[in-house]
Amino acid sequence: MKAFVVEKTENKEFISEVKDLPIPKCQEKDEIVIKVTYSSLNYKDALSSIGNPGVTRNFPHITGIDVAGTVYETTSTIFKTGERVLVTGYDLGMNTDGGHAQFVKVPASWVARIPDAITEKEIMTFGTAGLTAALSINELISNHIKPENGDILVTGATGGVGSIAVSILSKLGYNVIAISGKSEKYEYLKRIGATEVISREEFLSTSTKPLLAEKYAGVVDTVGGDILAAALKQIKYDGVATCCGLTSSHELNTNVFPFILRGVRLIGIDSVECKLEKKQAAWEKLASRWKINNLINMTNEISLYEIKEAYEQLLSGKAVGRYLVKISE
Repeated sequence: MKAFVVEKTENKEFISEVKDLPIPKCQEKDEIVIKVTYSSLNYKDALSSIGNPGVTRNFPHITGIDVAGTVYETTSTIFKTGERVLVTGYDLGMNTDGGHAQFVKVPASWVARIPDAITEKEIMTFGTAGLTAALSINELISNHIKPENGDILVTGATGGVGSIAVSILSKLGYNVIAISGKSEKYEYLKRIGATEVISREEFLSTSTKPLLAEKYAGVVDTVGGDILAAALKQIKYDGVATCCGLTSSHELNTNVFPFILRGVRLIGIDSVECKLEKKQAAWEKLASRWKINNLINMTNEISLYEIKEAYEQLLSGKAVGRYLVKISE
């Protein structure tokens, strides 16, 4: 099989290329070998490709934290050969070989069924980014944040999670305000559903007071750091912010006033280890009433041989939207 492999040299440098490897086989109970049709690229994949020890420690290694395809071989009684399945999160693509290969072996406990109403290509266009966006939006809705309550702020809006969140929220009737550091992508963000776009610099230039005027009913934050801290100060009474990323910073320098004076809630989003039932429910929504028609407009389809270049775009902050990796038909 063909696979995108990252290797660590004797000089502790990391090199990557597409290589020929043996097809994995089921060797224990409750394992599944998936014949991969599509995968995707995420920032975590890019970190794995340069040997980030917080993501991957075992090399050689196949990247790819998402995978969709059909069951090729299984020792599980839950799944049958030929069923359409997907895996996102858990240890896939971290210290377990990932989805950037024609075949991948995983525990059956990681595997979800692909809903009938969506194709393998579409579900991988969503991928972990779409799942994370859906989990974030679900928290807003579960906490009674409705379109009539006010604007929703989406940070890091040109990224995978951000752009999908903008589109889904717009479809659901919310008024979306997007933050982006890419001025040349403002029109793109408006095309996919943002009502207004604010530059990162403008947003961070707001007052340093502990609290600011109430502006947003909810926030979907994908970057962390000072942007999340500034957003918390502007959430309306009883509002909600979700947090799923740290591309700005893993540090959060804030104060307690938004929480104790306005009842603001900050909810962490983890799409990696969350229960499979929760993931399956999110996929069902993405395949039906949350399915977005402009998904193709935010997608760059690439092959295994183009992954390396795409990683460079992700790591340099130049990537826009989603990268879909076509593995096989």
